[in-house]
Amino acid sequence: MKTFWRNFARNRGAVVGLVILVLVLIVALTAPWIFPGSPWDMAGAPFAPPGEDGMLLGTDSLGRDVAAGIAHGARVSLLVGAVSTVVSLVIGIGLGAIAGYLGGWVDDVVMRFTEFFQTIPSFVLAILLVAIFTPTIQSIVFAIAVVSWPPVARVVRAEFLSLRSREFVQASEVLGKSRISIVLGDILPNALSPIVVLSSLMVASAILLESALSFLGLGDPNMMSWGFLIGSGRSVIRMAWWMSVFPGIAIFLTVLSLNLVGEGLSDALNPRLPRNRGGKP
Repeated sequence: MKTFWRNFARNRGAVVGLVILVLVLIVALTAPWIFPGSPWDMAGAPFAPPGEDGMLLGTDSLGRDVAAGIAHGARVSLLVGAVSTVVSLVIGIGLGAIAGYLGGWVDDVVMRFTEFFQTIPSFVLAILLVAIFTPTIQSIVFAIAVVSWPPVARVVRAEFLSLRSREFVQASEVLGKSRISIVLGDILPNALSPIVVLSSLMVASAILLESALSFLGLGDPNMMSWGFLIGSGRSVIRMAWWMSVFPGIAIFLTVLSLNLVGEGLSDALNPRLPRNRGGKP
């Protein structure tokens, strides 16, 4: 564990990203105490600029506090990103493990099924799914999970194809261990490094996808999210730029921090060899 944190800390960008991500999580968790009440309630005059009438980030067209909307929206955006990533990981790891370990015709069927989903533009498919099932938090999570699992399946399959011929796997097979035991106890723990790195990037992609759906009016109408805030301010951006700019900054910082953390995890879990200095091996 010490080696992991030492390798992670060497990447300064990853440390900065982790700090930003922790701050975003703190704001999301403490939103009900920082901004008590509902973010949908009127808090001041409509279109109040930042700093006026005690509104830190101004108000929107209905007099709602933009700062309160960003704080409460962080909970929704992060929740959608985390839950949809977990669901897509379960699907992708399951299918990738089956394809990589069994091989043969099973691998061909699973890969053709995966390629079918990859031929459809992910954003278009997400829009269709949300529109079919009506925009709710559950349908959004389901849609994002459906379009996000194929890369996971491919990564897991590649790792299983590489690991299934190793000596420790063959030893487990000789000892008579079941296939499920070998997959879950021997191969999967050794394939977790790329999965962990990929999952951090998937959370960032899920947040962007949820924001895009909400921006188009396909978000949950009962949930305040960053995409909803940007979408509600797009028609009055010249009059009230802060309605779209500040939620956009929140999305940018969160996605950037997740990508930086993912890069740091990649360095920590797969440390590169030290560079050759002075011509010595």
